[in-house]
Amino acid sequence: VQIVESGGGLVQPGGSLRLSCRISGISFSSYNMHWYRQAPGNQRESVARITTGGTRNYADSVKGRFTISRDNAKNTVYLQMNSLKPEDTAVYYCNRREPITLPWGQGTQVTVSS
Repeated sequence: VQIVESGGGLVQPGGSLRLSCRISGISFSSYNMHWYRQAPGNQRESVARITTGGTRNYADSVKGRFTISRDNAKNTVYLQMNSLKPEDTAVYYCNRREPITLPWGQGTQVTVSS
Protein backbone atom coordinates (compact mmCIF):
# COMPACT_ATOMS: atom_id res chain seq x y z
CA VAL A 1 0.00 0.00 0.00
CA GLN A 2 1.31 3.44 -0.90
CA ILE A 3 -0.17 6.92 -0.50
CA VAL A 4 1.33 9.82 -2.44
CA GLU A 5 0.01 13.35 -1.93
CA SER A 6 0.99 16.26 -4.16
CA GLY A 7 -0.02 19.75 -5.21
CA GLY A 8 0.86 21.78 -2.16
CA GLY A 9 2.83 24.99 -2.16
CA LEU A 10 3.00 28.61 -1.11
CA VAL A 11 -0.02 30.71 -2.00
CA GLN A 12 -1.26 34.15 -1.05
CA PRO A 13 -4.44 34.60 0.99
CA GLY A 14 -7.44 34.31 -1.30
CA GLY A 15 -5.61 32.02 -3.67
CA SER A 16 -6.33 28.46 -4.77
CA LEU A 17 -4.59 25.11 -4.86
CA ARG A 18 -5.61 21.66 -6.02
CA LEU A 19 -4.23 18.73 -4.08
CA SER A 20 -4.03 15.20 -5.45
CA CYS A 21 -3.60 11.92 -3.63
CA ARG A 22 -3.03 8.59 -5.31
CA ILE A 23 -3.40 5.39 -3.32
CA SER A 24 -2.10 2.11 -4.67
CA GLY A 25 -2.48 -1.38 -3.28
CA ILE A 26 -6.13 -1.28 -2.28
CA SER A 27 -9.49 -1.53 -4.00
CA PHE A 28 -9.77 2.25 -4.01
CA SER A 29 -13.37 2.47 -5.20
CA SER A 30 -14.57 0.36 -2.25
CA TYR A 31 -13.67 2.91 0.43
CA ASN A 32 -14.73 6.30 1.67
CA MET A 33 -11.80 8.70 1.46
CA HIS A 34 -10.78 11.59 3.67
CA TRP A 35 -8.52 14.59 3.45
CA TYR A 36 -6.85 15.52 6.74
CA ARG A 37 -4.56 18.33 7.77
CA GLN A 38 -2.14 18.93 10.60
CA ALA A 39 -0.81 22.32 11.57
CA PRO A 40 2.24 22.67 13.83
CA GLY A 41 1.30 21.93 17.43
CA ASN A 42 -2.17 20.72 16.48
CA GLN A 43 -3.84 17.35 16.17
CA ARG A 44 -4.48 15.92 12.73
CA GLU A 45 -8.05 16.77 11.73
CA SER A 46 -10.36 15.58 8.99
CA VAL A 47 -11.43 18.41 6.70
CA ALA A 48 -13.33 16.55 3.99
CA ARG A 49 -14.79 13.15 3.23
CA ILE A 50 -16.18 11.57 0.08
CA THR A 51 -18.08 8.32 0.21
CA THR A 52 -18.03 5.52 -2.31
CA GLY A 53 -21.31 6.88 -3.64
CA GLY A 54 -19.99 10.42 -3.98
CA THR A 55 -21.55 12.03 -0.91
CA ARG A 56 -19.34 14.84 0.39
CA ASN A 57 -18.94 16.16 3.92
CA TYR A 58 -16.78 19.04 5.16
CA ALA A 59 -15.51 20.50 8.37
CA ASP A 60 -17.18 23.81 9.18
CA SER A 61 -13.85 25.60 8.81
CA VAL A 62 -13.59 24.74 5.09
CA LYS A 63 -17.22 24.44 4.04
CA GLY A 64 -17.97 26.50 0.95
CA ARG A 65 -14.28 26.89 0.10
CA PHE A 66 -12.97 23.34 -0.37
CA THR A 67 -14.29 20.65 -2.70
CA ILE A 68 -13.36 16.98 -2.48
CA SER A 69 -13.67 14.70 -5.50
CA ARG A 70 -12.44 11.31 -6.61
CA ASP A 71 -11.49 9.48 -9.80
CA ASN A 72 -11.77 5.75 -9.16
CA ALA A 73 -10.18 4.90 -12.52
CA LYS A 74 -7.04 6.71 -11.36
CA ASN A 75 -7.17 5.63 -7.69
CA THR A 76 -6.98 9.33 -6.88
CA VAL A 77 -8.77 11.71 -4.57
CA TYR A 78 -8.57 15.49 -5.02
CA LEU A 79 -9.05 18.54 -2.85
CA GLN A 80 -9.79 21.82 -4.59
CA MET A 81 -9.07 24.64 -2.15
CA ASN A 82 -10.30 28.14 -2.91
CA SER A 83 -10.30 31.39 -0.92
CA LEU A 84 -7.39 30.12 1.12
CA LYS A 85 -6.69 31.68 4.51
CA PRO A 86 -3.52 31.74 6.62
CA GLU A 87 -5.19 29.36 9.06
CA ASP A 88 -5.36 26.75 6.28
CA THR A 89 -1.58 26.42 6.53
CA ALA A 90 -0.80 22.80 7.36
CA VAL A 91 0.46 19.52 5.99
CA TYR A 92 -2.37 17.83 4.12
CA TYR A 93 -2.86 14.06 4.00
CA CYS A 94 -5.37 11.68 2.52
CA ASN A 95 -6.41 8.32 3.92
CA ARG A 96 -9.33 6.08 4.54
CA ARG A 97 -10.79 5.65 8.04
CA GLU A 98 -12.70 2.40 7.71
CA PRO A 99 -12.07 -0.43 8.27
CA ILE A 100 -8.64 0.77 9.41
CA THR A 101 -6.43 3.70 8.58
CA LEU A 102 -3.67 2.94 6.09
CA PRO A 103 0.00 3.80 6.71
CA TRP A 104 0.24 7.56 6.24
CA GLY A 105 1.90 9.15 3.26
CA GLN A 106 4.37 12.00 3.48
CA GLY A 107 1.69 14.63 3.06
CA THR A 108 1.90 17.84 1.07
CA GLN A 109 2.68 21.20 2.66
CA VAL A 110 0.26 24.08 2.10
CA THR A 111 1.41 27.50 3.22
CA VAL A 112 -0.90 30.50 2.93
CA SER A 113 0.99 33.71 3.43
CA SER A 114 1.48 37.11 1.88
